[in-house]
Amino acid sequence: MLEYLPEEVRAGLAAARKADLRKKSRLRVHVGDKIYPVLRYWETGFALDTEHGHHFRGLVDIYDGGRHLYQCLVVACDEDNGELVFEFKRSTLAADKAPLDYVRDENAPIALLGR
Repeated sequence: MLEYLPEEVRAGLAAARKADLRKKSRLRVHVGDKIYPVLRYWETGFALDTEHGHHFRGLVDIYDGGRHLYQCLVVACDEDNGELVFEFKRSTLAADKAPLDYVRDENAPIALLGR
């Protein structure tokens, strides 16, 4: 159906779709000191706008607003319909504290109270 529309109308529809995706998504990709808005996110990858992103590889951090969600290892990038589609090899949930090296006793005190 889009093939019957003039090129200007198709470009306007594509720009409106990207603006809507950008507005709905709060996800951001942090690469070093640069931040890029995520258009789409799925289990094995994410997509950025070609205007805002560039091809990169390596460790990236994904944030939802100010909350750190994942640390991902990006291994592949492809361009598709005005989007840079990234795939990652691994995606690790970000934790706010280090994992324990030992089993914590259920009855252990939470804190020490001073006199």
